[in-house]
Amino acid sequence: MALFTKKDTAATDNKKAKPKKSVFREWFDAALFAIVAATLIRTFFFEAYTIPSASMEGTMLIHDYLFVSKLAYGPRVPMTPLAVPLVHNSMPIFGGKSYSDAVKWGYHRLPGFGHIERNDVVVFNGPDGDSAIAENPEKDYYQTCRVEGWSTINSQFHVVTHPVDKKENLIKRCVGMPGDVLEVKHARVYINGAPNVLFPHAKQYYIVQTNGMPPMVDDNIQLIQRLNQTTYVYNLENCQVDVIKKATNVVAANLYEGDTLGQVPNHPGNWVYPLDTVNFKWNRDNYGPMTIPKEGVTVNLTPQNIALYRRVIGNYEGNTLVEKDGKFIINGKEATSYTFKMDYYWMMGDNRHESLDSRYWGFVPIDHVVGKAWFVWLSYGPEGMIKDMRWKRLLRGIHTLEQ
Repeated sequence: MALFTKKDTAATDNKKAKPKKSVFREWFDAALFAIVAATLIRTFFFEAYTIPSASMEGTMLIHDYLFVSKLAYGPRVPMTPLAVPLVHNSMPIFGGKSYSDAVKWGYHRLPGFGHIERNDVVVFNGPDGDSAIAENPEKDYYQTCRVEGWSTINSQFHVVTHPVDKKENLIKRCVGMPGDVLEVKHARVYINGAPNVLFPHAKQYYIVQTNGMPPMVDDNIQLIQRLNQTTYVYNLENCQVDVIKKATNVVAANLYEGDTLGQVPNHPGNWVYPLDTVNFKWNRDNYGPMTIPKEGVTVNLTPQNIALYRRVIGNYEGNTLVEKDGKFIINGKEATSYTFKMDYYWMMGDNRHESLDSRYWGFVPIDHVVGKAWFVWLSYGPEGMIKDMRWKRLLRGIHTLEQ
């Protein structure tokens, strides 16, 4: 009895005759698989991030390379899905947008391992990054316009607009949760009336009084300015304060309060959110008190407080807001109150006197949150990887580094 028919034999011959993939096709398939896999990992699991500025010193340092966990708070589904893989918002080398606005999805977040907690180190899309200077995207567009003038910036530079998930990524510490009452008094942060945690490596300016001779301290303590023959300004980590107080020639060291209570900075580049210098005489060292918006909470709207919520109502929650004769028209209807649709957070840098943070651009909506800073996988100093590798920071979790 025959085991194979002629038909079976012909099929087998056809399979054998199938041409082998070319080397180019094999490389193309492998590259395509790698790009798809990397994109899925970057979108839903974790993403690499680099510390670009000193705003989180000394917890995080410039040239710290870290992984950001998307699973910590739940991965955010892409809101601008038509985009070049593995690129954020601009094309490398050639420039220009790396995404298309033709398709836009609403905000959705998949389940995660937990939720944002107070004092987490969080990566998020900058709230006021909807407009950016293409030639220098890390420069704050709105603050630059206040300093140099809107017409100057828009005539000399190319200004681009970004959707939420394509705004520039920032990293700060979440010091305020939805519903918290936040206040900065004499350069100290208070949450619901209680002083916030002072992390050992977080920095602030201190006025150091001496007996006329410079303080005898090591090179790791950062001198900012010499005010006179006996007075210096240092940017100190909290763990360095006692060290400098005990240093030779030091008489006293007190927290620096550059802007006193009720003093509005003269320079518009130093104005703080909500940029209403009539109703909110706040500054970086004396701010609030104010309540952080929380989903489902209703606030009364007045001409005196509308500046706090104007961007929330219009920009973040997608309503039309018209102000006329002291009245507010939201989505075509007169309103005396507003109920928030999302939770909001207050983000500040650990390097408090050298950080552009929520004090300058306000609340961070939950739909802007990217993920939680996880651990540092590479770190080196200004001399480069070969000469200046920070071996003690490698593969260290953020919670460990902040202690």
